[in-house]
Amino acid sequence: MIFRNQTSLIKKSNSISRDELIDLYGLDSYEFTQKNKEEIFVCSKNKDLDLIELDQLLQTVGWSRRPIRRVKRALDFSILVVGLWRHDDKFPRLVGFARCTGDGILEATVWDVAIKPVYQGLGLGKELMKYILKELKNIGISKVTLFADAEVVSFYKRQGWILEPRGSKCAFWYAN
Repeated sequence: MIFRNQTSLIKKSNSISRDELIDLYGLDSYEFTQKNKEEIFVCSKNKDLDLIELDQLLQTVGWSRRPIRRVKRALDFSILVVGLWRHDDKFPRLVGFARCTGDGILEATVWDVAIKPVYQGLGLGKELMKYILKELKNIGISKVTLFADAEVVSFYKRQGWILEPRGSKCAFWYAN
């Protein structure tokens, strides 16, 4: 179970009409904002990703460039691909991303979690992970693993992830 920080800076937003939200981001998208801020963010599993914009996002977090054709194939073979968008009526900006692979029935693995550096530390990564786990649970997946670099392990531990025995590379989450 993931425990939500009671002092969260995030709140659900209803600034975008339901029709507009579905038009821009697809069904099952989740809209939220930071308390006392005007920026609106949306998690979506249905909005198409611009692969160049995704590549730029991943480079801003320090990842090496990946061939676009291979990234496209990886996305095609993923069971869940989620973008986190800073809403704009004309041109939403991709500020976060994650994807999951797995059997689609029992287990999944979360890969490539990234939040644009200027948005890190604002609670967006927590919202992205919460959305991913909810969507995986909705399709019946009850065991989720992820691999994380040592410098971000504490981020996942604070959300209730259980580390593998050595406590350095892998974390597990189980649905209740």
